Amino acid sequence: MRGAGPSALAVVLLALLGGCGSVQERADSASAAVARFQENLRTPDTTRGCAALAPGTREELEENTELPCARALSDAELPEADTADEVRVVDVYGRQARVVTNRDTFFLSSFPGGWKITAAGCTVRRELPYRCLIKGG
Repeated sequence: MRGAGPSALAVVLLALLGGCGSVQERADSASAAVARFQENLRTPDTTRGCAALAPGTREELEENTELPCARALSDAELPEADTADEVRVVDVYGRQARVVTNRDTFFLSSFPGGWKITAAGCTVRRELPYRCLIKGG
């Protein structure tokens, strides 16, 4: 950008920031990813739920359980979600998000294909990090 004037730099910065979407758009998208994940877990075949996991989360789940993802996800004992499970809080920080529902807390990361679940089945622990039933490195 050597020799570029301030207006050229402003245009480039606005284009970069505009491509990220507003905080509300990203929060809505993260909430929708959680809703799809929960819907996929309500079916007998959790293969789509596995597709919603971040690669590191899926890998860690399979390594820790020594089971294929679909089976491990079924056995993970995540809080059961139903259609009345509502989103209470969504926090978005750059490429990371936390979605809190009535029954669960999820952590997500933004990937080129959209939001992916990095941790689920998470509960708050006083002055300690969350404890999550599934999580990835």
